[in-house]
Amino acid sequence: MAGGKSTAADLGAWVCFEDESGQGLRPPKGRTWGRRGTTPVVKVTGGSNKRVSLAALIAIKPGHRPRLIYRMHRRRGKERRKGFTEADYARFFDAAHQQLAGPLVVVWDNSNTHVSAAMAGLAAARDWLTIFQLPPYAHELNPVELVWSQLKRSLANFAKRNLAQLTALVKTRLRPMQYRPRLLGGFLASTGLDLTPFSNTHH
Repeated sequence: MAGGKSTAADLGAWVCFEDESGQGLRPPKGRTWGRRGTTPVVKVTGGSNKRVSLAALIAIKPGHRPRLIYRMHRRRGKERRKGFTEADYARFFDAAHQQLAGPLVVVWDNSNTHVSAAMAGLAAARDWLTIFQLPPYAHELNPVELVWSQLKRSLANFAKRNLAQLTALVKTRLRPMQYRPRLLGGFLASTGLDLTPFSNTHH
């Protein structure tokens, strides 16, 4: 992380923590109210493996509020890979680069797609993009994990009939987080990483 900070400082770049998740039609378990002695039942679409893949990044830069940017991916036709491909990540970073109007230093885990030769080639073709890997099995160092945790809690006990409804519901849960810099700052602080001066953001 120290290398990422110094590189970002030298480049005047945004430090971007990135992570992926997925959400299916079956809702996460959660608590709810019900009549005494009667277990509440939420009916779901059984046997469905339809899912929406999500990628998000929390971007920080001195003098700026934290930013949350996300993309959604629905499996198309007979695609073998359910999640994001290297090309999908490249498009995601292109959009973030345009939105943030500056170089990106991306910090993410060591999943196969992240460390593939294809991903390395796509990153090398973008002089504004630098990538660092987190240590193995260190999900607690990635603040985006807490975005997924909050999202899943907010979706508990909501039955979705189809992917369109699921997509709309996920957007209504993620969009408010984009306008809560203090919440994003809390996610960043929870990692225990020394992010100064990047954590000295305007709220």
